[in-house]
Amino acid sequence: MSPPLRVGLEEGVLTLTLDRPDKRNALDTPTLDALHAALERADLDAGVRVVAIRGAGKDFCAGADLDELLASAAHSTEQNEKAALHMGGLFVRIRELPKPVVAVVHGRALAGGAVLLIRRESRSA
Repeated sequence: MSPPLRVGLEEGVLTLTLDRPDKRNALDTPTLDALHAALERADLDAGVRVVAIRGAGKDFCAGADLDELLASAAHSTEQNEKAALHMGGLFVRIRELPKPVVAVVHGRALAGGAVLLIRRESRSA
């Protein structure tokens, strides 16, 4: 199985490509883990000036992985809370990253995939 996220750095642009085209790049736990790690790298690496998020295949991102959502019905409240905070934490991390984050969108951006597009206004120093 290939990694759910391709990461490349070229000329200061850290490109994060969601790489689950068969699932419309839906956000599952391994993808969220990889995105969190890549954003940590972006935050700490002075060579990263901009982050670009894109999707492989026909769509940008379909949001949360439906298979994981269906399976969550059998999980405890605590497990579901942890999973929700993990996904929500990704969106907060994107908004708070002190470097520009650009979504390179093609095809559909649904639910949580559309949330990846939202960026807070720049703060003045």
